[in-house]
Amino acid sequence: MIRPVLISLALSTVFVLPAAAADDVMAGYYGNTTISTGGMAEVHTVYVADHTFVMKVPAYGMQFKGTWAVNGATLCRTFETPPPGQQNPLCLPITAHKVGDTWTIGVGSETRTVTLVKGIQ
Repeated sequence: MIRPVLISLALSTVFVLPAAAADDVMAGYYGNTTISTGGMAEVHTVYVADHTFVMKVPAYGMQFKGTWAVNGATLCRTFETPPPGQQNPLCLPITAHKVGDTWTIGVGSETRTVTLVKGIQ
């Protein structure tokens, strides 16, 4: 009796997980890197499914870590120690993307070009 129930639960998980991933606006970001350019420096950010992120600024040898949360169409990053002059948390609009996508984000008159690349860079 227990075995059929366990098999049923295992199969239902197989069918539910892809639907949940399709609803996760961040799914395409996990295990990949967003590279943003424009402004003062190129920034590489890696988002992890456990709601943590690592942001690197290679030109300056800087690294920042923190947690992220999505609320509707907004991504908020809370830094352990924020970059100089950066508000904490930093909240920006978020949309789903896949590896190879390039888009522009902006806050006020500042804009940056963002590309989602495969792997951690």
